[in-house]
Parts: sequence; C-alpha cells; structure tokens
Amino acid sequence: MKLFRVIRSRLSFMGKYHFRWLLVIAVSWTTIDVLWNRFFHISVGSGGEHAVRFNDLKALILRGCIVFGMSSLMGFMLLFRLREAFRNMSLLGGLLLKTAILLVAAVFLNFLLHFSNSVLITHMSVDNGLAVYYTEALSAMWLLHHSLGWVVLFLLTQFAMEFYEKYSPGVFWSILIGRYIHPKVERRIVLFLDLIDSTPTAEQLNSQQYFSFIRDFIYFVSVALLEYKGRIYQYVGDEVIASWPALLGRGDDCIRAVRLSEKLIRRNSRYFRKTYGYVPEFRVGIHAGEVTVGEIGIIKKDLVMSGDTMNTTARIRETCTDLNHNYLFSKEFLATTEISWPAENIGIVELRGKNEGIELYALKP
Repeated sequence: MKLFRVIRSRLSFMGKYHFRWLLVIAVSWTTIDVLWNRFFHISVGSGGEHAVRFNDLKALILRGCIVFGMSSLMGFMLLFRLREAFRNMSLLGGLLLKTAILLVAAVFLNFLLHFSNSVLITHMSVDNGLAVYYTEALSAMWLLHHSLGWVVLFLLTQFAMEFYEKYSPGVFWSILIGRYIHPKVERRIVLFLDLIDSTPTAEQLNSQQYFSFIRDFIYFVSVALLEYKGRIYQYVGDEVIASWPALLGRGDDCIRAVRLSEKLIRRNSRYFRKTYGYVPEFRVGIHAGEVTVGEIGIIKKDLVMSGDTMNTTARIRETCTDLNHNYLFSKEFLATTEISWPAENIGIVELRGKNEGIELYALKP
C-alpha cells in the first residue's frame, strides 16, 4: 500500500485519471466475464467445450487472473495508444477500428483461457490442449459466442468514456444524481482566461490552422486547470472559464494552475512557433463570490453558473488590456487564500457596466 501511495503521489492529474479508468476497465471486465461464465454460460461447439469447467473454483480463479491481466493490457492499449492514434477520426470510425483491434486481443485472451484451463485444470497434455482449442475454434458458433460479448463490452466502455469526458470532472456525477435539478447558491472562485491578440493571429492563419492553434492552446491550459482541481465550466472560442470552491487554500490552486499553464506553453513554444509561427500568451481575470448553479436543457443537459460574480470576473479579464497587466484578481479572491505569489495592489478600478469600483491586484511575473 505504501508503494501504491508513493506512485499515486507522483502521478499528474491526467496520470491519475487514466489510472482510475484502467482500474475500472480491468475490474469491471473481469467481474462481468467471471460472473457471466459462472452463471450464464451456454456450451456451444461440437465438443461441448468439455475442456472448460465453469463450476470449479480453481478454474474461476484462474480465469479471473488471466482476464484481469489481459483486461489491464487492453485497457492500456485503449487509453494510451488507440485513443491517441485515432484522435482525429470520426467518433464512429474510431469506435469501430478500436473495437476491431481490441477484438484481436480478445481472441488471444480466449486462447489463453481455453489452453490454460485444459492444461492446468483438466490436466491435459499440451498437444491435447492445443488440439481441443483448435477443434473448438473452427466452430463458427464458438467464435461468435466468444466474440460478441467482448464487442458489446468494448463499445459500451468507449461510449461511457466519451459520455463521461463530455463533462468536466465532478459535473457528470452531479448531473447523474440530480444534485442541481433545483438551483443552488454556492461560493466559488471563478477564472476567465483568453488569448492575447487572437484577432491578428486569426488573420495570419487560415481557418483550419487557427482552429488547430486554439485546440492546442486550450489543451495545455485545460491540463493545467485539471491538475489543480479546477472545474472547467465552458469553452467559448479561445476563452476558458473554470471555477473552484471558494475555500481557504483553493485560491492557491487557481494561481498554480495559471503558472502551470504558462510553463506548459513555454515548454512547447518550439512546437507552436514551428507549427503556427506564434507562441500563445493569455490574460486572466479571477474573482470570488456567490454563483447560482443549476441544471438546464431538455434534449441536451448541462450545468450553468450565473450571477454577478460571473459578470464581474468577465469585466476583470477585459480590464487586463486597459491596465496592461496579464493577470488580475479581486480583493474578494484574495480573501479566499493566502497566496504565496507576489502581487501588486492596483487600487480601486472602475469596471465597465458596474456602478461601483472594485479593488484589484496584479499578479507579478
């Protein structure tokens, strides 16, 4: 357990996220396979699948170990190789190709299950075990019986991952349990972040290049926000809106996310300059206060945050240009944390559309 905690502490947010999915895949696939073959298995094929005994505890344990190991390997392929390889394909095309590749692995899994059971459980010789498997595998019904279930499982898993990733972490479960069917007032830290000089950049690039530029920019910013527990609320063009609970110490997570965004973009500056001829810079407005969170939509449901805090944060971000500062935050935000970053008090600033000024601070480089 100590080794597990050490490894977990060194993983990034995305590493932990993928690890959790890998564990869910391995455990759920193993559980479904063992329970199905224990209670619902139907023998097929000319040999009646006499080499496999499903009521034997040793056979079930052996099956569970093999399926868990292979499920972990297939889950790794899906999460770290296949999803990235087919990232630019259509959803349907990617689903079908990934399922086809995983099905090849499932055929090998069936071979391991059948052969190991024959040799280790029923004590056949290696030659007899291979012969029995070969006989069973020639049956079209046997192949269908051992492939169809895995195909369904692969597709359902991928649909679940796509559906879960449509929402920021925490949002999916909030919608699932109906937490915000009735709107709730919460105190949250809100961050508005967008590109500097996006219009000149768009004029220099064609529409497809500019879209790719925005997608790459938002990818690195999103990784940083998620790394420090930010809930990504919305993407609006080149703008990202995120929030944190307005608890003591969470404001420091917000600033750390901004600094990590800088670091990731700087680390990939050569890629941006080579691909687009331009390294993105961004400005940020941060505020804290009450927001109303509620679920809206009939065909397409989502969570929406509204209130004066959202409007004020947007105005703070707009003011960055007027005051020639890239990162501005309010006194209300400062009250939520004891940030360990140097900041300059700008004083009371009039914001567009607001009747009263607000005290702002600039985050120093």
